[in-house]
Amino acid sequence: MSGVRLRAMTAADLPAVLRLERRLFPEDAWSEQMLRGELADQPRTRHYVVAEDDGAIIGYAGLAAAGGQADVQTIAVAPERQGQGVGAALLTELLDEAGRRGAEAVFLEVRADNDRARRLYERFGFHRVGLRRRYYQPSGVDAIVMRRLPDGRPPVGFGPEGGRDR
Repeated sequence: MSGVRLRAMTAADLPAVLRLERRLFPEDAWSEQMLRGELADQPRTRHYVVAEDDGAIIGYAGLAAAGGQADVQTIAVAPERQGQGVGAALLTELLDEAGRRGAEAVFLEVRADNDRARRLYERFGFHRVGLRRRYYQPSGVDAIVMRRLPDGRPPVGFGPEGGRDR
């Protein structure tokens, strides 16, 4: 990750972020209005960061946090930079921020067909706690709901075998 730096996302970053968003998520990309709305709540309940290398945005991530709970809203890394630690750095920053905000648990949804992202989340102590059928539209792909407790242990009553999400 040499040369990559994380910093707070600003409205000036939106054109580059939106290009990357549309490239990575062509069917269900967030709109400019959605991202502006997220940034409007920063830093009160939101924390958005970009990863840049030599001035170019190569990734971004966002967290919502309130009432002792945090939710990873998005993590995205340019395809040519995936597998280089950028996603892990972004997720680390979000988890650190969740901790600074006193979150007791962090949740996220991940596409059921995104094995690479799911493996990243599992490495960071996230565990499957549910399934949202046909969550991503218009593709109809399911979302796996995952939760991470502060110490990374699995939530009580949930697990890969016979969990409640079947």
